[in-house]
Amino acid sequence: MISRLPVRLALALVGGLCLWLSFPDHDLALMAVVGVALIGIAMWDVTARVGALLGLVAGLGCFVPTLSWSGIFVGTFPWMALAVTESLYVAAMGAVLAAVQRPLLRRGHPLPAALLVPVMWVLQEWVRGTLPYGGFPWARIAFSQADTPFARWAAVGGAPLITLAVALVAVPLVLVVVTRRPPWVALGLAVAATAGAFVVPVPTSGDASARVGLVQGNVPRTGLDFNAERRKVLDNHVVGTERLAERHDDLDLVIWPENSSDIDPLRNPDAAAQVQRALEAAGVPVIVGAILDEPAPAVSNASLYYRPGGGEPERYVKQHPVPFAEYVPHRDFYRLFSSKVDLVRVGFAKGDRNAAFTVPGRDGDFSAVPTICFEVAYDGLMRSAVKDAEAKGDPSLLVVQTNNATFGYTAESTQQYAISRIRAIEHGRSVAHVSTVGVSGFVNPDGSTTPTTELFTAAQPVDDVVLRSGLTLSDRLGPWVEWACGLGLLVAVGWRLRHRATGSVGGEPRTDPSPTEQTEEATTGA
Repeated sequence: MISRLPVRLALALVGGLCLWLSFPDHDLALMAVVGVALIGIAMWDVTARVGALLGLVAGLGCFVPTLSWSGIFVGTFPWMALAVTESLYVAAMGAVLAAVQRPLLRRGHPLPAALLVPVMWVLQEWVRGTLPYGGFPWARIAFSQADTPFARWAAVGGAPLITLAVALVAVPLVLVVVTRRPPWVALGLAVAATAGAFVVPVPTSGDASARVGLVQGNVPRTGLDFNAERRKVLDNHVVGTERLAERHDDLDLVIWPENSSDIDPLRNPDAAAQVQRALEAAGVPVIVGAILDEPAPAVSNASLYYRPGGGEPERYVKQHPVPFAEYVPHRDFYRLFSSKVDLVRVGFAKGDRNAAFTVPGRDGDFSAVPTICFEVAYDGLMRSAVKDAEAKGDPSLLVVQTNNATFGYTAESTQQYAISRIRAIEHGRSVAHVSTVGVSGFVNPDGSTTPTTELFTAAQPVDDVVLRSGLTLSDRLGPWVEWACGLGLLVAVGWRLRHRATGSVGGEPRTDPSPTEQTEEATTGA
């Protein structure tokens, strides 16, 4: 039994660092199991106050290094503000876990107490990805598991089920340390979570295929002023498209990344002419990422679908602009803490609908389903986009357009690509993931991937992508894992309240701790 608070704090910090190591670019995926186990051991049998402190330390150990890319060009304050904010959710998890777990331990139920650890991880990630301002669901345990068998659980329950499975494997490690007895039942559950992943079916073939080219045009410079040279980013992507067309005359679709047209092609004739030049070179539809000067005074982050022969492009407008990066909520309030909020001079409007662009492919029509940048991390948005595309009746391809120029040579791009790999399995779809500066590549419906491009290079990868229709179990059932975990927590809370009302411990009247016990608890945090 861990009895000293400094030891618990050290375990929580190391546990958070282990979680960091599980993500790209370290890619030590199984360190996530170790991290959850260490944090679970640290939080075992503590007060809610100590649980919150341990959660905060664990969160900082994970999020400070994992999200370091967020401050690469804007400074330390925004990075630390984001890391601390994300850590507060883990602190809240620690407080709730301790409050509900400790009564179970006092009544001799270590197994249900330990099983609350995976339940609380799922719920913490759900709340963190929802509130406030739509949340920020980065660095979820699931997104570290793209190269492990656990990723296959995405087809059944999405990212939450992966997190649940990984945390469940940590439960016997927690129990063997804190109880010093073989945790046979927990071990059986962990084996089931691991072995079960191998039998989850994931598709490798589809209804059709399409030859798709990506254009990673690169930018003149890294940082917030990547587009300071007017039209340079657009010109890079036009040249990249021409090079792509010279090598491949059998393409069905060409995809550019987010912000690939650095000026509005619907309002600037020179930009429109450049897009038309690329379209004529490709001879097939082109999906362009552009910032549109509408609706005034805001702007829109859009995906534009151009067909050969002219005509107004179809569009998709990003539905989840990033708070404090693409718009600033309650600007006057947050300016009290940092003037950097005014780096976001113009806010981005929110789109209000999904899109599925109909592409005439060699095997028949298919849908290209666009999402923009961080939207790939949001479960509900991705699920609704896939279901809307499925309703059209054509096989579909997921398209992730992103601009990583403002994050430099950091792990942000590879962390995002790992999320696309999880989404491919979750929805049983190929993913075309294209960035202005890398990494770009193609993900198969089973999560496997083609070689990705290098950062800050010009590249034009091509692949014959699998096109599929139909919905996975995860798509059909929706957020059932979160609901199940929420129900589990409610049962535990109800059990706690019931026994608190009866004042019983193991069938005997509850007694207050002795003065000696109170002193020990205050000293150790036990």
